[in-house]
Amino acid sequence: MKKLLCFCLILVFQNALAQQPSTASEKVMKALAQKTEMAKTSLVKNIPIKNIGPSVMSGRVVDIEVNPEDPTEFYVAYASGGLWHTTSNGISFEPILDNSNTQNIGDIAVDWKTGTIWVGTGENNSSRSSYAGIGILKSTDKGKTWQNMGLHDSHHIGRILINPNNPNDVVVGVTGHLYSPNQERGIYKTMDGGNTWTRTLFVNDATGIIDVAHSPNNFNIQYAAAWEKDRKAWNFSGNGAASGIYKSVDGGASWSLVTSEGSGFPTGDGVGRIGLAVFDDNTVYAVHDSQFRREQESKKKEDGLTKDDFKSMSTETFLALDDKKLNDYLKTNGFQEKYRAENVKQMVRSGSVKPIDLTKYLENANSLLFDTPVIGAEVYRSDNAGTTWTKMNQDYIDDLFYSYGYYFAQIRVDPNNKDHIYLAGVPLIKSEDGGNTYTSINKENVHADHHALWINPKKPGHLINGNDGGVNITYDDGDNWMKNNSPTVGQFYAISVDHEKPYNVYGGLQDNGVWKGAHNSEENRHWHQTGKNPWKMIMGGDGMQVQIDNRNSDIVYTGFQFGNYYRLNLDDGSQKYIQPKHELGESPYRFNWQTPILLSQHNQDILYLGGNKLHRSMNQGDDWEAISNDLTQGGRKGNVAYGTLTSISESPFKFGLIYTGSDDGLVHVSKNAGGSWEKVSNSFPKDLWVSEVAASKHKKERVYVTLNGYRWDDFTPYIYVSEDYGKSWKTISSNIPSSPVNALAEDPENENLLFAGTDNGLYVSFNRGQSWELFQNGIPNVAIHDLVIQPEAKHLLVGTHGRSIYKADISTLQQMNSDVISKDLVVFDAENIKHSKNWGNTSYTWSKPNTPGLDVNFYCSAAGPCTAKVMTLDGTEVSSTTMQADKGLNILSYDMAFSKKGKSNFLKKNKMKLEEAKNGKTYLPQGNYEVEISANGKTEKLEFKIEE
Repeated sequence: MKKLLCFCLILVFQNALAQQPSTASEKVMKALAQKTEMAKTSLVKNIPIKNIGPSVMSGRVVDIEVNPEDPTEFYVAYASGGLWHTTSNGISFEPILDNSNTQNIGDIAVDWKTGTIWVGTGENNSSRSSYAGIGILKSTDKGKTWQNMGLHDSHHIGRILINPNNPNDVVVGVTGHLYSPNQERGIYKTMDGGNTWTRTLFVNDATGIIDVAHSPNNFNIQYAAAWEKDRKAWNFSGNGAASGIYKSVDGGASWSLVTSEGSGFPTGDGVGRIGLAVFDDNTVYAVHDSQFRREQESKKKEDGLTKDDFKSMSTETFLALDDKKLNDYLKTNGFQEKYRAENVKQMVRSGSVKPIDLTKYLENANSLLFDTPVIGAEVYRSDNAGTTWTKMNQDYIDDLFYSYGYYFAQIRVDPNNKDHIYLAGVPLIKSEDGGNTYTSINKENVHADHHALWINPKKPGHLINGNDGGVNITYDDGDNWMKNNSPTVGQFYAISVDHEKPYNVYGGLQDNGVWKGAHNSEENRHWHQTGKNPWKMIMGGDGMQVQIDNRNSDIVYTGFQFGNYYRLNLDDGSQKYIQPKHELGESPYRFNWQTPILLSQHNQDILYLGGNKLHRSMNQGDDWEAISNDLTQGGRKGNVAYGTLTSISESPFKFGLIYTGSDDGLVHVSKNAGGSWEKVSNSFPKDLWVSEVAASKHKKERVYVTLNGYRWDDFTPYIYVSEDYGKSWKTISSNIPSSPVNALAEDPENENLLFAGTDNGLYVSFNRGQSWELFQNGIPNVAIHDLVIQPEAKHLLVGTHGRSIYKADISTLQQMNSDVISKDLVVFDAENIKHSKNWGNTSYTWSKPNTPGLDVNFYCSAAGPCTAKVMTLDGTEVSSTTMQADKGLNILSYDMAFSKKGKSNFLKKNKMKLEEAKNGKTYLPQGNYEVEISANGKTEKLEFKIEE
């Protein structure tokens, strides 16, 4: 289903909107330095945030680099999930990019002799969630530390080549900005390990280099694929006359075009993305995403009606149609039940609709993608070092790229057989006759959408593959594959929670459906033994937003891209398609890639869904009514759905107090359940994506809005608050470093506590946005897509687009107020703990000891030494420690054990037997105790109880 609903194509349209200015690279680098300093001084830097998975579905892989001497060691680069290393053939991985400023990767290269790793940041696939990078990174200690080597304004890097005979000689193909023109694109070369760079190939400011390859026998012979493209929020043109193949014979120092007219390779506006594979000094392959139109084929007229039949049909001809044939057309194409032959003919007869409306009813920005056939994938080969090219496939290579070949264009050739090639697309296919005929080697446990492939030159049939669902390995050329998905690199678009005990977390992922799992489930391999993974898929496609009925958590509303939503009953497995349908004669509704949905807090039978209009169902999605006119700027001509709603919020204080936000910068409010609407976004920067609109949980008149300029390459953080239903706004993004804002969450208990998620991190404010603290203890610098608070557990759930889901206990943060912050020392309450005779002991010989722990949170107004004592209520000290406290929140972790001196003190006053545990510690018995903390010249005490 996904492949027939995605968004690409092919048509080139003029852009009527003026290009917003992209953020300068100097400002981006300054923001990263600012963020580094914020990490040092953050008041919450000691509050832990834990990754809860999931890992089983993985995320998009962009490159794999394998040790040629030991293929059980390799690196895997994820589009937005960082760089991971294995020395166990993928059984286990370690992340090695977590201490860098980004997790977004376009390509990697490794010099195995020296252990030097190069990372080109910024994904190269030009997807709607291909995040920009910050240049090229280098590590000389296998990923322990990283140094930024420049090319800061490249945004997206296509390929890196290292001279096997000189590791300081490196060639980089820079794709450039995704949404705006820029100069820093083309081929860059260094001869001094990245200290200085020379641009050796530049085509124009809209054409970058997506691939570079060299002869395995001669680094001087190189080929580069230039790609002209133009992406906007409403249109993607992935082809242009500047696309083509260049060749260098001096190691990338100079280049010449080898696909000029007459070479045998296509030229002109229809040339799309190109991928390269070099077999030897003479033989080079290219896979081409051809956007030229196919030759028209004469087809035998089918008996049934098609939508094209109605484009020029007269009223008389329409009324004369056979009712059965017309009904067959209406039923087959999903017209609402009220539209049957007799009714539709009456509508035409009365003049309320025309025959062409039966064509328009089915046409929207998504369906139109597939109305114009293009050539698609084709393979060319040169056997004379690029002088001339021959097309290798006689027939069309269908069902490989579908309508979004810009996402693929990867080709590989077996180092030992120049006729044995592989093409990466939706499936992974191979040819053993040089590209004429193909067979698929996708299997049941291999995800679709392939981007990386390594071929073992020493062992035919041994392949390592990277795709949108992680890593697969085969040893029999694709007959059988194993999956290697232990890294938690899920790319979440949206998350949600229910109110079960334990509560469950739900989330929609890029190309990996919608999943559900308990928040406290363990992320390990035990499920291999039981066959039960704690996370379960509940919907396929690109997973989108989720709403759960709080009366019955088996009733779930979710779906996939472009508004294809369902009501699921997880108890009996049933599902009902609930997308609102426009009326015959109306323009089709426009639905965003991530269509917003919302269950009303006032009545869980009421569901809202945003297209270009806001739709409301009073009966769980069975029936719909549009309760607004178009709440966008009206859409734009292009091949991507645009002019759509992106966010919906209803005030908990009043049913029908509703806010909407759109992808083209509009925010509207209705105070009467959709009876009328007021636009309240006139003062905002124009045309930016409204990533969040949130009615306050604490004040009826208050509302928050976040805008996102990512689709203009504008990385300014935009956050606003209004205290008067949107009549006036105040900016509250203050000290957040430059990075687009995706999500905002207002705490349900503390009105001053806000959380904000950007493309590069998580922030918290204790004063309603006047200032922000970096909140990332445990989260690498990854895009935060969604934030949800589970109110009973007092947990913040963080949905990332690259590192799955994180969880933080925010109960202490909820107590932070101006009174607390003004004091020198504050110790917060801790929960009592249950005593166990098994503390420090093992349940059986080979298990680890059961160890308890008590975390005491305390706030210090200044950094300095701190002493902590644990005492009985009669003042007997049983344990003590000293620590260096930071300014802000600190955590004292106590293991519930006596110190040697403390045990002696206790036994002098208490005539009882204390048994030493098998781990050598003696633990406190049941009773009442207190913790005394001294810092900043102040002393505070906290009582806790060890319960029976």
